[in-house]
Amino acid sequence: MKKTALSLSILAALTLGSASAATVVKIATISPLSGSNSNLGLQIKNGAQLAVNEMKAEFAKAGMTLSLVAYDDQADPATGTAAARRAGADKAVLGVVGTLNSGVVIPASAAMAPSHLTFVSPANTNEKVTDRGLKNMNRICARDDAQGPAGADFVMDNLKAKKVYVLNDKTPYGQGLAEQAEKQMKEKGASIVQSEGVAAEERDFTAIITKIQALKPEAIYFGGLYGQVGPFAKQLRDKGINTPIIGGDGFDSDDLTKLAGSGANNIYFTTVAPPVDAVPAAKNAAAAFQKTFGSEIQGFGVMGYDSAKVLLQGILNAYKLNKNKVPTRTQVETAVRSGTFKNLTTGEVKFDKNGDRMTAKMYVIAVKDGNRSTAGTVNVIRK
Repeated sequence: MKKTALSLSILAALTLGSASAATVVKIATISPLSGSNSNLGLQIKNGAQLAVNEMKAEFAKAGMTLSLVAYDDQADPATGTAAARRAGADKAVLGVVGTLNSGVVIPASAAMAPSHLTFVSPANTNEKVTDRGLKNMNRICARDDAQGPAGADFVMDNLKAKKVYVLNDKTPYGQGLAEQAEKQMKEKGASIVQSEGVAAEERDFTAIITKIQALKPEAIYFGGLYGQVGPFAKQLRDKGINTPIIGGDGFDSDDLTKLAGSGANNIYFTTVAPPVDAVPAAKNAAAAFQKTFGSEIQGFGVMGYDSAKVLLQGILNAYKLNKNKVPTRTQVETAVRSGTFKNLTTGEVKFDKNGDRMTAKMYVIAVKDGNRSTAGTVNVIRK
């Protein structure tokens, strides 16, 4: 009896010792989980969580207990940078999926560059994100210098518009997108009847709509986010103006149609995040997302999922190169930048020397009568 009890005690101790030997490894997400952009930010976070859930068993086999920690950057550069510093202070965090806004990731990734904390971005399109040459900054989406021209080509070639009103939300994302689109449209012979910025917080567009009524553009290009574009579209349509509105992936949210209401018509946007029905490989992830979170996966959920998969595969690759030991952040940084990542919903990912994806895709989405449909696909190949 005593011998059996002693044996059980030893077994329990060994079991506890084995469990405690597993090293906790984390990845973080940094995205807006509150505020007007929270729909997209939550998609990124939940997409990454889904990838973590799927890969926990593989990490466990390697003696690592995998988890995700989510930070709310509120789409604010200072808040996002503070979140990055908190993630950096947690030595268990080996990488970050994020952010949504280019204006957030630029200072956040720079702050973490000396710590070699790797970022894999699902959404940041501003050229400066990777053109700075930081070793820790990578993205799986296309850039503004591809997205802006793709939108401009759609305006000129598909909508046949020659007179265009250009707006931007005065953020690095919106300005960069609008500038690239405007440049391309001018090169193709369009007349830019007005080009101006409007603060991202603005929701009263009376003055701008008055100008639009006077200038009568054939299309409106708006570099901004759905939280602002939705009310703009509603106010514009309420004035009886049905001019097409075109923008970038900042429009890519179901909340766009909610905010636009009856104005959710004749709206088009380019997006680096795929419509789920355009990505057959996302079928299983979409089903798991619905089961786990009780909601449908959207484009940025897919991109958050793939970004996390790239980061997690990079960590495992670094683990193997480190002789089956938990890798350092520097080793993860190197493994992500130099790796070739497969079995992703959006296809193979491989980065160039600056952290841009070598082959990305751009999608054009049409919103008509509140419903979305895919209007086209563009391959973007880095040279």
